[in-house]
Amino acid sequence: MIPKTRPRQRTFQIYIGHFFLTGQFIRFGPHISSCFLLPNCALPSTDRRMEVENRYIAIRHHVEGSPSVDDFEVKTAAVRWTPESGEVLVKNMYLSIDPYQLNRMKRQSASHHSVDVILPGERIGSTGVGEVVASACPEYEVGDVVAGVLAWEEYTLFRPSPAVLMVKVDASSGFPLSYQVGVLGTSGMTAYGGLFEVGKPQKGEKVFVSAASGSVGSLVGQFAKLAGCYVVGCAGTQAKVDMLKDKLGFDDAFNYKDEPDLKSALKKYFPDGIDIYFENVGGEMLNAALANMNTYGRVAVCGVIAEYTDPGKRASPDFLEIIYKRITLRGFFAYDFMAKFHGFMGIIGDWIREGKVQAVEDISEGLESVPSAFVALYRGQNVGKTLVKLA
Repeated sequence: MIPKTRPRQRTFQIYIGHFFLTGQFIRFGPHISSCFLLPNCALPSTDRRMEVENRYIAIRHHVEGSPSVDDFEVKTAAVRWTPESGEVLVKNMYLSIDPYQLNRMKRQSASHHSVDVILPGERIGSTGVGEVVASACPEYEVGDVVAGVLAWEEYTLFRPSPAVLMVKVDASSGFPLSYQVGVLGTSGMTAYGGLFEVGKPQKGEKVFVSAASGSVGSLVGQFAKLAGCYVVGCAGTQAKVDMLKDKLGFDDAFNYKDEPDLKSALKKYFPDGIDIYFENVGGEMLNAALANMNTYGRVAVCGVIAEYTDPGKRASPDFLEIIYKRITLRGFFAYDFMAKFHGFMGIIGDWIREGKVQAVEDISEGLESVPSAFVALYRGQNVGKTLVKLA
């Protein structure tokens, strides 16, 4: 059990999608700026103070290589809440499960320059959706549904501030709440910002999307089609390939596992070359794409999942291709587009209402399913946005 401690002034790091902000404010607990409570707890009529317990997911040790469910454990912590704290208690309903979290779990990773390391035994920050069940802040009322920075746990307590990403969800929008951490959350923002702000597609251009059946790739392909582009995606099973073509409207798709020579495969699907490559895989896939890029091609580097578990698969790009074709490669975070978040979501929301964009979700139930849902990302067992439903 984590010892009860008094709040103290310390440097904070707040998780927002793919990044952390740093500053100073009062913080609870050893890792993230929140406390954790259990359900069905009534405030005592005398001093309205509450001390309860909360279950959360933690890693047992730093995770190197491919993750397994044995790397995780369910822990319980006792914490205290008072109405004088100015904090808001949220009952978590949906938790986001994302591949890049693995880099945070490693002892060392280049990602730690921008995102905080997850230490064994500590809570794991994640975006999510939940309902306010207690509030000591006038900005939030009991019953409000919020989306933003929560954690892999049942309850989260947060203190509203400009540094904390948390927004109220419009219950009248008609969208499933799960969309708030997928197509209308960081996945949608990553896909839209990466394609339109980095890739800058023009009508008639050729777009290749790797890991196209995932939470971001499945949206990128649909957005590119709406921009008037020719779109091909790759995935790891025939069922996923069929989904890309039959449900999501990709012009074509292929199973990369069936292609012994990726350069030749891309040449077949893009005889006139690739203008935009939306990169989610890395390794050999990046090298093959570069070999088929057109002059002034753009590569939007969103992720390199093949390299997360095996450094030996790290890409060694042909810089002569990059130089003489004047190819632009740019990495990015969802945070890069935060200033345009509401504009992006308004556009995507309209596309969903008009039936132009389909949201694909892979939802597990119960806190205990978080580890298996996370591991499934690295075994190719997920389709679309991976989520865990708690309530």
